[in-house]
Amino acid sequence: MGASVVLLFAVPHSALGQLWNVIGGHLISAAIGVACYQWLPSNGIAAGASVGLAIGAMYYTRCIHPPGGATALAAVIGGQNIHALGYQYILTPIAINTTTILLVALLFNALFHWRRILHFYYQKKPKKTTLIQIDFVYALSQMDTFIDVTEDDLLKIYQLATGREINSNN
Repeated sequence: MGASVVLLFAVPHSALGQLWNVIGGHLISAAIGVACYQWLPSNGIAAGASVGLAIGAMYYTRCIHPPGGATALAAVIGGQNIHALGYQYILTPIAINTTTILLVALLFNALFHWRRILHFYYQKKPKKTTLIQIDFVYALSQMDTFIDVTEDDLLKIYQLATGREINSNN
């Protein structure tokens, strides 16, 4: 949970720290971690499998949140108290901690207009789509990797770059 706090408070605009990423990343990873502990024969295999499967699940559900890997791992190596919880581990402590952290982060970040946690909920109506924007969206969709930049961030970079270029020609 500590790494989630870093993302939510230090870089709230990061795609890795958005609502679905935090909630989905932790809850899906917790379920995978518990399943690996219960179903796999050794803790060594279960530990590695839990993190690897959690990463794969987060990737395919589009909720990559790196601290989710630790959530899955903790379900395996967390000790007897965590093991005794079984699938209850998903709700207590993970869901409660995740909800609490998100609520505090939302309240804190709301104090500053430039902090963009949950930025996609506050976006203005879409501007007229230009050929350049379509090209960027298409290019991002064709990349077989995760890039920690939103479409809006990329467009802002483009606008700043082209504005600078225009200013240098004046």
